[in-house]
Amino acid sequence: MKTKYFDLIDQTFDFPQEEFTLNENALNFYGIDLQRLIKKYGAPLKFTYLPKISKNINRAKHWFNAAIKANNYTGQYYYCYCTKSSHFKHVLDEALKNDIHIETSSAFDVDIVENLKAEGKITNNTYVISNGFKRDQYVQNLAKLINNGHKNCIVVIDNYEEINLFDQVVKDNYNIGIRIASEEEPKFEFYTSRLGIGYKNIVPFYNNEIKDNAKVTLKMLHFFINTGIRDTAYYWNELSKCMSVYVKLKKECPTLDSLNIGGGFPIKNSLAFDYDYAYMVDEIIRQIKQACIEASVDVPNIFTEFGSFTVGESGGGIYEVLYQKQQNDREKWNMINSSFITTLPDSWAINKRFIMLPITGWDKEYERVLLGGLTCDSDDYYNSEQHMNAIYLPKFSQEKPLYIGFFNTGAYQETIGGFGGLQHCLIPTPKHILINRNNNGEIETSVFAEQQTSEQLLSILGYDYGINKNISNTSNHQQKNRLTHSI
Repeated sequence: MKTKYFDLIDQTFDFPQEEFTLNENALNFYGIDLQRLIKKYGAPLKFTYLPKISKNINRAKHWFNAAIKANNYTGQYYYCYCTKSSHFKHVLDEALKNDIHIETSSAFDVDIVENLKAEGKITNNTYVISNGFKRDQYVQNLAKLINNGHKNCIVVIDNYEEINLFDQVVKDNYNIGIRIASEEEPKFEFYTSRLGIGYKNIVPFYNNEIKDNAKVTLKMLHFFINTGIRDTAYYWNELSKCMSVYVKLKKECPTLDSLNIGGGFPIKNSLAFDYDYAYMVDEIIRQIKQACIEASVDVPNIFTEFGSFTVGESGGGIYEVLYQKQQNDREKWNMINSSFITTLPDSWAINKRFIMLPITGWDKEYERVLLGGLTCDSDDYYNSEQHMNAIYLPKFSQEKPLYIGFFNTGAYQETIGGFGGLQHCLIPTPKHILINRNNNGEIETSVFAEQQTSEQLLSILGYDYGINKNISNTSNHQQKNRLTHSI
């Protein structure tokens, strides 16, 4: 009788898969011995596998370039990375190895751009696509970037007032885009996105506010819907409406030459994940070309702003099951040594599901469980997988540790969780490891950040002088040194 955890996975999915393999009944991730990683660094543990970032960028480039060639499409393709998915320097450094461009969404994003320029990672030829509602500091930072010679900065206009704001601070000519306020899915709470300008208002806005403005050159129309790029009637209908606006605007504005279709490529959230990226890209290119042919206008250059797709599948987290609580006849709670609220905030905030697999115990019998975090909060739990309404794990034993991994967690979780800051119930941020491969393909690891300490959390809370005499004396000495250095 097949009762082992491996049997459950083997009879349910195609396994092993590209990233997941077994070695002596323990899970490997892209050839990385996760047991060895745990032995070296402990758990809980967060990691980023940097080569996956470059791999996904080049996958997308291949799909778009192949579709452009297959459809005899005369426009160019530009891959932009959506920085808000993960602002970490190691992520940007890896992504920028692949001749890509940048999308920003806030004032401090522009500071990152300036830092990357100073390091020679990007140049004035790198496109900086600036989205978002632009408050004063964001406007000032973008104006500084443009005034210092970054002509490939395209300010995507989000509302009617932003043209006037930039006209006041940008010295010479500058390029803009206009974001379409797409209509939301029928089941969504709102009818229209709060971002951008309505379909019917874009051409009048151009004629009234932009056409006769000598400083402004309209280069781009920006289109994005929250549900992402999916093979649904809703997506194709919105793309068709977008193209209707594009061809009308192109006839009024000869300088318009680019269409930004935003982000929205899904990432793998289940061992049963199935998405035909190549088909979707080919169909997008085909429909854009067809709309332009019918309207007798030139096809646009295509920009994308993939964030989660770029970095999401590079990240993971490893936890130890500390204890099992049998709460009633049916519910067994496996308690992990961290918190879902602090380390995987999307799992409770928007009920997002990640790939979850045990690191150890694949040769043991399995059982149905619930996963609980360390905080004293009723929402700190994980109770189902993307492909089933339950969680199955190897049977828990107090004698032999059970480690579990959550995978493809690399987008948004650190920033939403407040990396390096306060955490719910003061559960510390886990140690964070970077994993790379050298020129010989050998795995190399390094510590990006140690697990947060009590002193760090107390300092944020204002307890700079410690909670006992020893800490107090040390803190007073450090505080005096800081003051002296400051003076």
